[in-house]
Amino acid sequence: MTIQTVTDAIRYVGVDDNTLALFENQYPVQPMGVSYNSYVILDEKIAVMDSVDARAAEEWLSNVARVLEGRSPDYLVVTHMEPDHSGSLMRLAQKYPEMKIVGNAKTFTMIKQFFGTGAFSEDRMLEVGERDTLSLGLHRLRFLLAPMVHWPEVMAAYEEEEKILFSADAFGRFGSLERTARAPWAPQARRYYYNIVGKYGAQVQALLKKISALEIKTICPLHGPMLTEDLGEYLRLYDLWSQWKPEKPEGILIAHASIYGNTAYASEALKRKLEGKGAQVAMCDLTATDLSYAVTSAFYCGKLVLACSTYDGGLFPPMKTLDPKKAENKAEKAAVNGSAEAATVSAPSVQIDLSKVKIEPLFADDVDFETFSKSDFRVVKIEACEAVPKSKKLLKFTLNDGTDRKRTILSGIHEYYEPEELVGKTCVAITNLPPRKMMGIDSEGMLISAVYEYDGREGLNLLMLDDSIPAGAKLY
Repeated sequence: MTIQTVTDAIRYVGVDDNTLALFENQYPVQPMGVSYNSYVILDEKIAVMDSVDARAAEEWLSNVARVLEGRSPDYLVVTHMEPDHSGSLMRLAQKYPEMKIVGNAKTFTMIKQFFGTGAFSEDRMLEVGERDTLSLGLHRLRFLLAPMVHWPEVMAAYEEEEKILFSADAFGRFGSLERTARAPWAPQARRYYYNIVGKYGAQVQALLKKISALEIKTICPLHGPMLTEDLGEYLRLYDLWSQWKPEKPEGILIAHASIYGNTAYASEALKRKLEGKGAQVAMCDLTATDLSYAVTSAFYCGKLVLACSTYDGGLFPPMKTLDPKKAENKAEKAAVNGSAEAATVSAPSVQIDLSKVKIEPLFADDVDFETFSKSDFRVVKIEACEAVPKSKKLLKFTLNDGTDRKRTILSGIHEYYEPEELVGKTCVAITNLPPRKMMGIDSEGMLISAVYEYDGREGLNLLMLDDSIPAGAKLY
């Protein structure tokens, strides 16, 4: 890909990959290809924004060198550690040994996991946190943590001088820049979002809230084109998608899987009847359509018809691709294999050494049933979560407890969770404890967590339930 000028001081040095058949080895990207985006900010100090997939390392290193014109970069900013963006990280770090690596705490945990604990000396690792800044001269980067959009370590970087948001995988799109320069952004951005980021809608909402106060002139994602016009529309779509709201509420998708053609014939007949009544209808043949397109169409339309034959007493296999249990099983397998994307999978999916676990002894004294029944345990939905200023441990939760009012609870679990990754979760709280003032804020109850000792250190898991359980449901 040709080097592009973003602004007078910022260059695009990314690389197109037009040979990749399956993105992440599962999403077809031919004939459109895909881009691995990287940028260089030229100032008194020079920052390279992310690296690229190892497949594209040589071209990327050449692009960076051409832009640097003999200078050495001062920083490599790592906003995302997925291998298609970190695969060439060590190549650049070895070429420029004085260059510092900029990331958050989780970034460096993953760097050590990917490249070894001795990959970088401590003085080469510059750790940043929420709203920390990095001055390059006239340009200054402000960092916004975005965990689980869509990996745990993700962060965005806002360049304050030229109002540019380096958004990691958010606002990304399938398609190489060379082959899709004139293609509309939304169709492949929609498919990218729903299949790769879509599970983390609550976390995307948290990021959108953070950037809503910023003046943004350009969005520079890690895949697809730089966005400079119609930013309001792109933000609107991301807000809609991350709330799982259909773009065509009255639109109908008929997804069918037919063995001998009869179910397909019936689906066509239904389509004609619905269109005769003025409905907007799309068809999807699951025996011939890749699942990523089917999923995208299912979220795009407000109504869904599934039609298939039975097969050996169950669903015809192509229809099973839309079975949500398959996605859950896939996530569990990823957790066992150590995938960073599976960070929100429940603890039983992750293998731990039980010999290193110690738990508190059971209470010797019995509690009569009447005393126990006075405790009101309720299902709550986390609508908002934020760190409490001047406290290293406390998180402030705004909870839907099934009533008309919002409940506030403070919990000292910041050591174990970042607030953004908890938004949208379904948990358990005891709701009839008297209010307790903490850091000047009334805490109206207690969230239930499992606490234990693991390998000499305290471990904690916030108790999380199936999201299908409604807020306010009582636990007995």
